[in-house]
Amino acid sequence: MASLILYCALFGGFVLISVAGQHKISYRDPLIFYEGRWDESPGTWWAGSGLKLHVANLQTLSINLGEATSAPVAPLGVSVGSGPFFTYNATAGENLIDLGDIQKTTSTIVRINVQGHSNNHIVLESITLNLGATLLPYKPQSKITFQFIGDSFSSGYLLPMGINQGWTFLVGENYKAEYRVTAQPGAALTDIYSYGNVNGMTKQFFLTEDTGFYYTTFHNYTTPWKFERDQPSPTHVVIHLGANDAAQGVTDDEFVQVYLEFLVKVRKLYPTQPIFMLTPWGWPNEDGSVYYYYPGLYQKIFSERRAIGDLNIYIVDATGWVTYPDVFADNKHPNANGQIKIANNFISFLQGWGLKMPV
Repeated sequence: MASLILYCALFGGFVLISVAGQHKISYRDPLIFYEGRWDESPGTWWAGSGLKLHVANLQTLSINLGEATSAPVAPLGVSVGSGPFFTYNATAGENLIDLGDIQKTTSTIVRINVQGHSNNHIVLESITLNLGATLLPYKPQSKITFQFIGDSFSSGYLLPMGINQGWTFLVGENYKAEYRVTAQPGAALTDIYSYGNVNGMTKQFFLTEDTGFYYTTFHNYTTPWKFERDQPSPTHVVIHLGANDAAQGVTDDEFVQVYLEFLVKVRKLYPTQPIFMLTPWGWPNEDGSVYYYYPGLYQKIFSERRAIGDLNIYIVDATGWVTYPDVFADNKHPNANGQIKIANNFISFLQGWGLKMPV
């Protein structure tokens, strides 16, 4: 009987093991395109973090995950070729991805991400491909890379497919861009406790881990995020924050000061990139009224940045973008239709600003 293991070779620090009918690729393989924030295990943090694979002669694909993967399941978003994302509930161990009626093309792009703000930790050990399949370098389709920074409004909160139905996702997809979403439901910008978050985004944005670290036993600590790992580097930075500061009673003066200090740190990271500050689209009510938190303060923050010479910062007036039919009635967060409206409004702004859609 033929041996199951045909060969084992060591190439530049990663191991490739071929088995009858398949071969296994280590997480160390440099042709795996990691996206978002991964720790050294490597494990994902933040909704939307994941990987992209460019595979020649793809027929079967499994991802093999470590024991620290979220239980009972870690919902993944998966896109094969140019197909839409679908949900796959992954578990520790081997996960055979349904590739559907995959077309026999020269090569296929597979995108996989964690779609939720919780149960979003997968630990990648290896990837198994059919024999004859080969990993190829992944090359972005566009020169545009978005960095979104936000809270529940930007994270796909409460949507069936999480981040993969959110306005941030829709904007990135429409531009065929690379995009990273660093958004935590319930988090304030100010570094205070808020709705289960032990840090505000003024601190958490600069960490590898989302607030889930606080509630785990296997990784209950934080590490500084190495922004040089964000490749390609962001070309456009988008910020939508403040709802939870208002909910926690952060005063007007405190909010302005914290936001200005945050922009100093963000500008240091991204010295030449345009920064877009979204004003609130607010909390719509059934009677047609909308509550807008911190009225006038975003304009004040914008004006102060412009006054010190930051001419590459822009304010996006989101007033009126969302009405009561566009939100979940019980919590007033944007529903799927609301997310589409927000995305379309922001795309319209970007096109007017000069960022043209790909042909």
